[in-house]
Amino acid sequence: MALTLPVPLRPPALTRLGGAVLERPSLLAAATVLLVCVPTGEKDVTAAVHITAADLASLALVGLTALNLLRGRLPALGRTTCVLLGGIVVSAAVATVGSIDPASSLTGFVRLTQVFVLVPAAVLCSLRDRTDQRLVLGSFVLAALIQGVVGAHQYLTRTGASYTGQPIRAVGTFGALDIMGMSTVVAYGLLAALALALAERRPGGSPLLRRGMFAAAAFLTFPLAVSFSRGSWIATGAAAAVLLLRADARLAVRGAVLALAAAVVLVGGLGLGASGVTERLSSIGSVSAAPDQSVSDRYDLWATAGRIWQDHPVHGAGPKAFQQLRDSHAPLRLSSGSDAADPTIGFQREPLLSPHNMYFLVLSEQGLIGITAYAALFLGLLLGCLRHTRGAALAALALLTWVLVDFLYADIGGTTTVLTSVVLGLAAGARATSTASVREAR
Repeated sequence: MALTLPVPLRPPALTRLGGAVLERPSLLAAATVLLVCVPTGEKDVTAAVHITAADLASLALVGLTALNLLRGRLPALGRTTCVLLGGIVVSAAVATVGSIDPASSLTGFVRLTQVFVLVPAAVLCSLRDRTDQRLVLGSFVLAALIQGVVGAHQYLTRTGASYTGQPIRAVGTFGALDIMGMSTVVAYGLLAALALALAERRPGGSPLLRRGMFAAAAFLTFPLAVSFSRGSWIATGAAAAVLLLRADARLAVRGAVLALAAAVVLVGGLGLGASGVTERLSSIGSVSAAPDQSVSDRYDLWATAGRIWQDHPVHGAGPKAFQQLRDSHAPLRLSSGSDAADPTIGFQREPLLSPHNMYFLVLSEQGLIGITAYAALFLGLLLGCLRHTRGAALAALALLTWVLVDFLYADIGGTTTVLTSVVLGLAAGARATSTASVREAR
């Protein structure tokens, strides 16, 4: 008598979810954005590798995209896109081979390839129609609303990170060791919501969606303000200005007036974040004449990166080499680290392991070869986004502008790094769309 063993069946919901992901890979891109909100509990910022849930989702997207490409289910990437992304791989590989410590630089090479090549290419391939674009942009808005609610609660209940000795700094689920995390997510969501709202102004657009996105963008200004992140404020202001000017110059003027009026009401009238925000705003104007310690440290880190590049001008010192060479090239006045404190971690000193400027980081670690490759990529994506004036291309333009401005005083690192990859993928998608439109017109 034969014994028949029962075959375990997958739950119908899991089967449907798997089928949906196979049918629409952009779900994994959206999941990558949303999983950034999952707390990591990471307390060792000096660890060589940090793998988060968002990283795993992005790698799943890369794997699925590779499988679909091999099966011929997706169109091949355009030649120009392959050249731009390939330049990043080549520059990182050359820098790794010529590194002062090739073994340590190998992890940096893998991370650079993931952030600037594999994930952006996978996101690009997943954006097959307008639904995919809205799905990914909507995930940015949803993630921002989640972080915004948490951050606003932290400020109002005084349970945030320490700022001027008070626990009022909104940091969302990221904690004080990733001080820019919440403001980055909120800024991305604000810009995505604004772009989606503007896209619905066209004939046939949804008034309900337009009002909802405008409301979301308006709410997100508060948690962004109480993040007390000058860098996020500057990048968001620049990106919003580019977005509005590209969409409608008259709307840009009205938006500036409304933003000023809202700031007067919220800060001046209701007093929400008044003392901290006004103090932080005034400090922006003194970054050259009388910089505070954090700004002074940034200047010293930039000078350090410049000295490292002078010693390794062509291919740089190698990925992750900056932290090894920092002390031998930095001025004596550079701080050993920055202070971080919140109810979870208590007080800690966070080491300064990068130049806090992506362009200087590339120059010092990948030399002239690297900075040329990154300049070609960023310029190619930016010009591609500028050719389109509606829909997802507007959002991609705003998000890419935010990244490029933020890179002037920040670099990749932390949980939100994978969001940079998604932004680059959206920008590459806008560029591919604009290129296809030009070809059709011819």
